[in-house]
Amino acid sequence: VIPEWQEAFNQLTLQDCVDYIRNLTINRTFDGFNREKSVVTDNLAKKFPEVKFVESDPELDHAGDIDYLGWVGDKAFGIQIKPVTAKANFGNYSPSERMKASFREFEKKYGGKVFIIFSVDDEIKNIEVLEEIKKEIARLKKLQEGGKD
Repeated sequence: VIPEWQEAFNQLTLQDCVDYIRNLTINRTFDGFNREKSVVTDNLAKKFPEVKFVESDPELDHAGDIDYLGWVGDKAFGIQIKPVTAKANFGNYSPSERMKASFREFEKKYGGKVFIIFSVDDEIKNIEVLEEIKKEIARLKKLQEGGKD
């Protein structure tokens, strides 16, 4: 171990460790939850008032990477909200193969596509996704009326 690091480690207290874990897990999780919720309530729900947005259940969120569902009748599309830093950190962000598979599974079960929204605070940064969501809502409405894709 580098001598400077050894000294730093020797000065750590139990409270330092507790505070670090609290900030890393609880505060960041809470901040992420608030960011996701405000993206939906302050943006999507106002832009698309005909859609009923609901939080996904924890199993769908963790297993399927879906934060919110947007219900159009008995069909739904999915919303995955990421901080804009995710896009910056990975260049042109691309869902993993696991995420792609869970998105396909979601589409089979609920009928709608999954959209990834990048945000800063409650502001949507990839605004082009709004037009894609608008088209998906129209497609799902058409399906509700007995139309075909």
